[in-house]
Amino acid sequence: MLSEDNKRKLEEMIREQHFEHALDYLKETVRQGIRLSKNGMEDYRDTGHSRIGGDPDLPPNVEWPSASDGTAMTFLAQLRLSELTPHDESALLPAGGMLYFFVGVDEPAYHIEHKVLYFHEEQLMEACRRPSPKTTTLKEEFIGYRVSARTSLEPPNYGYADYDQVEDEEHDYEHYEELCFELTGETSDDLAVLFGYPATQHGDCEYEAALMLLTGSQFNYSVDEAMKEITLHLNGDSAKAEQEVRDTLLLLALDSDREVGFCWWDAGELQFFIRKEDLQTGNFSHTYCSLYSS
Repeated sequence: MLSEDNKRKLEEMIREQHFEHALDYLKETVRQGIRLSKNGMEDYRDTGHSRIGGDPDLPPNVEWPSASDGTAMTFLAQLRLSELTPHDESALLPAGGMLYFFVGVDEPAYHIEHKVLYFHEEQLMEACRRPSPKTTTLKEEFIGYRVSARTSLEPPNYGYADYDQVEDEEHDYEHYEELCFELTGETSDDLAVLFGYPATQHGDCEYEAALMLLTGSQFNYSVDEAMKEITLHLNGDSAKAEQEVRDTLLLLALDSDREVGFCWWDAGELQFFIRKEDLQTGNFSHTYCSLYSS
């Protein structure tokens, strides 16, 4: 649910762009996200801030995550939550600590092996730069960049938008895309987003993630079949099954970026999902990772 400030902001932008025909729809569907943008190449003079690419700052007693074949996973990002929570309008993130994201081999594009680590503030007291092992799962070196956070409004993208709602006689989808850019404040330095809409063509990413997180089953590209299996898992409670899908959140989406060195298949997006219940209890051991590429 949008905060009152974000409702006012949304209404103002919609009126500026003459999109009143979609006002009610967007009030219901716009998500309160957090955008991360590059803020200079990392020089490693300081530790403990938000960083994407490069090397992590890890507590000395923490082992580097390994894939199932024993190969060291590839480090992707560390997010200092005290830098993000002022922009977390939905109050979903823990107030403090650090999140770390590691990934295994990014093939196939679904159920990608990965690891999300979370440490409380007191566990970070002696954290210091930990150089990546010489060989990691992706066999690539990513350049570290500091990132800064900002609040964003995240409207449904092309995979999720109801075209009948956003288009009318005077507005086509290109006009809607212009409104989306205004709402997100997207810039060329944007590198990641939390709690927005994942990039996709079919709008079914949450079904795929919820199915695996709840049942351990692989998505077969049928939303109906996924819902049947999730409902069966929940003892036939269809309302609870629908709520579980709604509460499957995009924890982090990492875009391809030439400067960092990220290139997810054909310049796609790497996506991490988490159940809202796990997020609220600080359980980051139960997440799902997939990849979208056009």
